[in-house]
Amino acid sequence: MTLGNSMLIPILPTMKSELHISSMQVSLTITVFSLVAAFFIPVLGYLSDRYSRKAVIIPSLILYGIGGLLAGLAASMFPHAYAWILVGRTLQGMGAAGTAPIAMALTGDLFKGAEESKVLGLVEASNGFGKVLSPILGAAIALLIWYGVFYAFPGVVLISIVLSWIWIKEKKRDKEPPALNQYVKGLFSVFKHEGRWLFTAYLAGATCLVTLFGILFFLSDTLEKVYNIDGVVKGLVLAIPLLVMCTTSYITGSKIGQKQKLMKRLIVTGFVLITVSDAALSFITNLTFFIAVLAVGSVGTGLTLPCLNSFITSAVGKERRGFVTSLYGSVRFFGVAVGPPLFGWLMDWSRVGMFLCIAGFTFVVGVLALFLIRVSSNQEEGREQPKPSKKNKKRQIHYLKPVGGR
Repeated sequence: MTLGNSMLIPILPTMKSELHISSMQVSLTITVFSLVAAFFIPVLGYLSDRYSRKAVIIPSLILYGIGGLLAGLAASMFPHAYAWILVGRTLQGMGAAGTAPIAMALTGDLFKGAEESKVLGLVEASNGFGKVLSPILGAAIALLIWYGVFYAFPGVVLISIVLSWIWIKEKKRDKEPPALNQYVKGLFSVFKHEGRWLFTAYLAGATCLVTLFGILFFLSDTLEKVYNIDGVVKGLVLAIPLLVMCTTSYITGSKIGQKQKLMKRLIVTGFVLITVSDAALSFITNLTFFIAVLAVGSVGTGLTLPCLNSFITSAVGKERRGFVTSLYGSVRFFGVAVGPPLFGWLMDWSRVGMFLCIAGFTFVVGVLALFLIRVSSNQEEGREQPKPSKKNKKRQIHYLKPVGGR
């Protein structure tokens, strides 16, 4: 999913000149993908709850590859390629919607307890690793031919399809999925009783990505205009904070287990680091110091996202997990899409003001997380709850909910 936009970034100037299109038109190749994906993520989340995760993931991957192939053929063979490239990108956006968000729900299905948190950390790390590799890979492929990036998508997708088909074994459903009206009523019930902390978690996840990608957009512009750093070298510099986030995400996921009090502390600590980093960046002009302080904020993001993943994935039962995690994925995707234009607008106003405004916003979100994301008061730190007996199951079931709960 992360390859979809990031791998195209290095070829956008070349695409603009080769296709003789405007800056607005070339930006639409990114916007169309993002908006279509954000819209279809909840839809495919429901379908994965209704049928199965693989029944959504495999066709989505195929559609993703077809979209890339169409865009590549259009760029290399069609006289008026731009419209067909947009069609290909639309198909890719639909396909991308059925990948990473559904993988989070699938993780919740296949793994439990501390193992689930560890695998979710790995999923988040792979997401970050994709962001690290994408601009470097895109710039390297563009050295051969600019539209080669489109042909790279089917190759990557084919590997994913084969591995998913062979190695992912879903558990059989214990019962038939609920009818649509029952499903919707269940979702309303979930958000009625758990909505306060769920929406706070959604906001926290989106804020992390708005901040990270907004600052990377600012850094990309600064590297090119101020330091004359471009191409693969620019991709390597941009990869540094992403690599820090990726590594932190993996370590965090492997350590948190089911320790929900620890998860909440790490979320709040993460927002403290992000806030301090953003505030400090407003006064730093030296490139080396800027990257170092930005890395501190990346550590905060790496601490926060795996914990949010664990909270949200275990918030509801398997029968509605796909929709809840997909909605989270959709919100995160909007965060990625909003970050660069928001920072671009703020950059035109004031550099210092931009960073201080973002720092103030992350501080507010951190405070909301502190007060609204709650763990069970009966949970013992570092210990899993004992399985309730049949006799006391109804009375004890609220101890097993991740947060809040009735």
